Amino acid sequence: MNAPVRQLGSALTSQSLRPDGKRVKLHPAESAGRYTGLQRWLYPVLILVYAALPWIRFHGEPLVFVDIEHRHFFFFGLAFNSSDFYLAFFVVSGIGFALIVLSALVGRVWCGYACPQTVFLEGVARRIETLVEGRPGARVARERGPWTAGRAARFGLKHFLFVLSAFLIANIFISYFASLDQVLRMARRPPLENWGAFLWMAAITGIIYFDFAWFREQICVVICPYGRLQSVLADRDTLIVGYDGLRGEPRARRGTVGAGDCVDCKRCVQVCPTGIDIRNGLQLECVGCAHCVDACNEVMLKIGRPAGLIRYDSQAGLEHKPRRFLRPRLAGYAVAMVAGLVALTLAVSGRSAFGASLARAQRAPYERVGDLVVNRFLLHVSNKGDAPRTLHLEYVLPTGARVEGAMVDVPLQGFEQREIPFVVESLPGQQGARSLTVRATDGSGAHVESTVVLLGG
Repeated sequence: MNAPVRQLGSALTSQSLRPDGKRVKLHPAESAGRYTGLQRWLYPVLILVYAALPWIRFHGEPLVFVDIEHRHFFFFGLAFNSSDFYLAFFVVSGIGFALIVLSALVGRVWCGYACPQTVFLEGVARRIETLVEGRPGARVARERGPWTAGRAARFGLKHFLFVLSAFLIANIFISYFASLDQVLRMARRPPLENWGAFLWMAAITGIIYFDFAWFREQICVVICPYGRLQSVLADRDTLIVGYDGLRGEPRARRGTVGAGDCVDCKRCVQVCPTGIDIRNGLQLECVGCAHCVDACNEVMLKIGRPAGLIRYDSQAGLEHKPRRFLRPRLAGYAVAMVAGLVALTLAVSGRSAFGASLARAQRAPYERVGDLVVNRFLLHVSNKGDAPRTLHLEYVLPTGARVEGAMVDVPLQGFEQREIPFVVESLPGQQGARSLTVRATDGSGAHVESTVVLLGG
């Protein structure tokens, strides 16, 4: 009778931590197979995408760009100014709901294939390490030996390349917030003239270097909350990387009578970037990269046994039970995601391309000048788009009141904002509503209104 699937016990820990809590430096072995080969092609493509997003133009503007200096931001063809910042809530919540649905369906595939931490660590840092210091076995042997001139030279070159790559990645990150012209302009000037930007650059470079040189998988194991979140979002039908204990147990050397398919070669542990043993069951440290799947399939092929002892499957599937695709939990997540997308769509489509708002002047709100009551105002008009437009202003006043110093047609460049001071003169004691309404139109049929009460009547 097949042995049951082994459960993760409280005494089991990651290979990256000793029982006393100290960290063990990992040198994951290399693997080859379908998923590893896909990642080797995918990571350079994603690095290029992450680097190019702020520079790809759509309708003349970047695809993704947060212009901190001018308080504008662009997101896949949509242009916003600072007054539209509330829309960021809908964007972030929409992305969050999409990740929740993705997690419920396919677990931590995002972590293993597209997360920037994984992409730059596997696609940059580990490749530099292999190029300079050789394959994992050679690195381990060298670290266990004495310091030599050759070892010191390799160590220095590796860390120099880590710093250089961290600096370049920091520039990629900053390019989402500062234009290339602005970065080049600051680079040509002394650091003290732009000390704020220089400190940000140095800090981000230092954080990335620290990650490449030492922290690495601990980002996923200790800091990132996504693994903890997945344990709440996943269920028995979520696609995960798992070990088929019913087929693999009991573990024993090849040829042992009554043994399962697992020969306990520990190849799956050696290739794991977070140092876990996938045979202990689903664990928070697993990032779903499937290196263990490729490694185990290699071994199964060599010993003449079917592939898939470790595979992408659900917990139900690993127990050889039917897997459900449609289930209440997933339906609830999908409804929340659709609701978030609808809210985002309505918020974006309902926003005006321009704005007009009235505010009282900072002086006394009103004063008596002879027989007249004078109210002073500031009209703030803004163009929320990147294309020039001219606003036509209409002033709706009480009977007998008049406007002095106001503009009727206001030309605005892309994202331009202007303040127009003016006064309203009226007679005290007038009957009826004492309010001022300013209506702004741009010729497209859209309009924005702002109303204030006239004081002193």
